[in-house]
Amino acid sequence: MAVLSAGEEGNSTPQKRKLRSSSNVSLMKRSPISSPRKLKSSRRCISTSPNAAATENGMGTHKKQTELCNYPAKPLLDTSTPKPKWNPKDGEQVRVVKEALHVSSVPSTIVCRDDQHNVVLGFCKSCIEQEKAGSVYICGCPGTGKSLSTEKVKMLLLNWARESGFLQPDVLTINCTSLANTSDIFSKILGLNQPRRKNGSTTPLQQLQNMYSQKSSSKNMLLVVADELDYLITKDKAVLHDLFMLTTFPFSRCILMGIANAIDLADRFLPRLKSLNCKPMVVTFRAYSKDQILRILQERLSELPYTVFQHQALELCARKVAAASGDMRKVLCICRSAIDVLEAEIRESTCTSDVASEEKLSPEQNIATIADYMKKHEADIVRIDHMARALSKTYRSPVVDTIQSLPHHQQIILYSSMKHFRGAKKETILGELYKSYMDMCKSSLIPPAGILEFSNMCRVLNDQGLVKLGQSREDKLKKVALNVDEADITFALQDIRFFRNYLQ
Repeated sequence: MAVLSAGEEGNSTPQKRKLRSSSNVSLMKRSPISSPRKLKSSRRCISTSPNAAATENGMGTHKKQTELCNYPAKPLLDTSTPKPKWNPKDGEQVRVVKEALHVSSVPSTIVCRDDQHNVVLGFCKSCIEQEKAGSVYICGCPGTGKSLSTEKVKMLLLNWARESGFLQPDVLTINCTSLANTSDIFSKILGLNQPRRKNGSTTPLQQLQNMYSQKSSSKNMLLVVADELDYLITKDKAVLHDLFMLTTFPFSRCILMGIANAIDLADRFLPRLKSLNCKPMVVTFRAYSKDQILRILQERLSELPYTVFQHQALELCARKVAAASGDMRKVLCICRSAIDVLEAEIRESTCTSDVASEEKLSPEQNIATIADYMKKHEADIVRIDHMARALSKTYRSPVVDTIQSLPHHQQIILYSSMKHFRGAKKETILGELYKSYMDMCKSSLIPPAGILEFSNMCRVLNDQGLVKLGQSREDKLKKVALNVDEADITFALQDIRFFRNYLQ
């Protein structure tokens, strides 16, 4: 069996380790997204079969089962015994975490795409069983796991063919962006079928068409995985059309798996295939939801021996990206950026403590400053305010700029409103919001504005679209509600020194 990867010489897909039992796989599939995998206790591991052999005192069986239970397993973030916090000042730990969160890092387990895996894998299995050519088009927005899932399907297909007694298909993986000329894809396919045969009188496409038009002695199926397929879209669309047409020849043994972002590529650029009843099967990868993003992050971070992120920080990131695009690559980039924010904060705090230690402060003040710093950053984790700053760099909106340009008291009103509406309430009256505003001003030792001035400031916020202000004869009875997302307020205020302690 030949396995080639165009554009990456000598790069082969690593085989992933198998799970210890199929029961673990089914347990993972049945478990909800927020439920962690639980390690089996030693009592559960002890065999309860009536036919199990037992020693005179039972110690042999217990020892054997205890050794099985002690087999190293990777816990998720929410295990009953929490992991120790990491040390962000340890360069090696930072490197390992960032590597685990890198886009090029392949996780040991791919989750949240089981339906798509089953559809594509079932299609390829049927082609091999029937020795029949076919094509499948995998589409979806960027960062939805198309290429990663295809690699998993390819590995599962080869394992299934070997275990089921079928000839393993030859595999050719092509990233179309690496082709100097779009028609070179036919040379790649021909090279796998006839590595030593050259014919200068005909083009590679014509040789493939002739080969698939007559019966061949070769019994191996050929799996062609063409990533970034939309790169083949040219003015005449001939290359893309001819590629899919290879699967329609009477003796073709080609299984084409095309991957691209355009959902309607088959309808727009391959209308003739539809008229010939040869339209490829389309499998769509939808954008990740908040729960799916959170589960994928937990799966990646579960391989680390320490806790890096505050759970609320991961939830904020998952919610914001899911609402914007559902792009998992962007999620990983934002998480790495949040780690950078934490590192920068530690460096800044270190410099501040060094300066404070050199100033002529009382011994008690110096001890308190250094002790507070060491206590806070000895084993710190990425908090929600770090994640908010990383998100604000990625999703900078006009609303954030508007909030940051507001006068200080209007910012306090917005923060008071956000805090007031964190419960089940959707709206309140101006008088109740004024009480929240007064409490915050008093706790910060800031003279509050009067009720009339407060009402006028709320009217300004209403004109800017930040809050909704109802009508009433009395100002205190006017209904008021937030008109912006809580995350936008957090993004806007987290860099202002006054609000840092509140947001933490």
